[in-house]
Amino acid sequence: MTETTESTGTTRTTVGIGGAAESTDMVLNIGPQHPSTHGVLRLRLVLDGEVIQHAEPVIGYMHRGAEKLFEARDYRQIVMLANRHDWLSAFSNELGVVMAVERMLGMEVPARAVWTRTLLAELNRVLNHLMFLGSYPLELGGITPVFHAFREREQIQNVMEEISGGRMHFMFNRVGGLKEDLPAGWLGRVRHAVSEVRSRMDVYDGLVLGNEIFRARTRGVGVLSREAVHAYGVSGPIARASGVDFDLRRDEPYLAYGELQDTLNVVTREDGDCLARFECLLEQTHNALALADACLDRIAELAPGPINQRLPKVLKAPEGHTYAWTENPLGVNGYYLVSKGEKTPYRLKLRSASFNNIQALTELLPGTQVADMVAILGSLFFVVGDIDK
Repeated sequence: MTETTESTGTTRTTVGIGGAAESTDMVLNIGPQHPSTHGVLRLRLVLDGEVIQHAEPVIGYMHRGAEKLFEARDYRQIVMLANRHDWLSAFSNELGVVMAVERMLGMEVPARAVWTRTLLAELNRVLNHLMFLGSYPLELGGITPVFHAFREREQIQNVMEEISGGRMHFMFNRVGGLKEDLPAGWLGRVRHAVSEVRSRMDVYDGLVLGNEIFRARTRGVGVLSREAVHAYGVSGPIARASGVDFDLRRDEPYLAYGELQDTLNVVTREDGDCLARFECLLEQTHNALALADACLDRIAELAPGPINQRLPKVLKAPEGHTYAWTENPLGVNGYYLVSKGEKTPYRLKLRSASFNNIQALTELLPGTQVADMVAILGSLFFVVGDIDK
């Protein structure tokens, strides 16, 4: 298909496979079923030979209308909707919703629930990061790391499944705390799993970061400036890889993070390229394991007590509005909750990390080679469900 733009007089030819005349730009669609996109994403690229001139992410293929569905579910049921948009960070997604409702209710959560939530949030962070630490080299042609990543993920998945009954959608958070108390001996099994995973993390330091092909494909590629980070609202490890030193766990502590400042290490880099983003993710995984150990030590010292608050049969939030945000594995997740005093939210707006992060592709891809497109795309560490909601 050939089209002429009147304002510029240029001619564009849209093709599937093959080339175009020398005098035209080629419009190439990547996706919506490309294996490097962690979901159903379409990229519309305008090419001049092998160089990308313009890039437009086309989203919405996985849109479920979760924000509208929040309005038709009560405060117990919305937890189920909230944990599905980023299927690699289900526990963290639940957390933001219940924290928003608890803030509206003025509810104080028992100490055991606070520390256990912090522990599970960091274990979920490890699960999320290991997926990308394994799949990103795979997208660049390195097959081995993903097998290691899934072995390590199984160690953490086993203890998460034991406590919650779920492997992806844990559904363990409740308004006022957690679903139930910890199984006997579970803390010891978590400590063993964390130790096992930590003992094998050098695989990524040596096998991936020490690989000269991986470094050649990622160093200096897809540089995201600090100004672009602020302009697009990018957050999480991607923003910190560009030198933006911001982490809600340190800067606006929630849960038990205020007492974990000695252990918490906010990992930053200055280069802003694909390699820096991978290094941030890897070092943050090491720190998440250290935070999990610190939580285990503290939970072992806590006196016996409840892990949740008793709730009325019909839970209604008072009229008003609030905003709760958390440092999810992929970046800042925010929930803006508006209540009219009913048992369902009047409005619940979700600010997901991947939605903002993926917009940076329009800045990163122009001027780069098509061959570097997958390297840049994979280094943004996004989940398409988190974009589409």
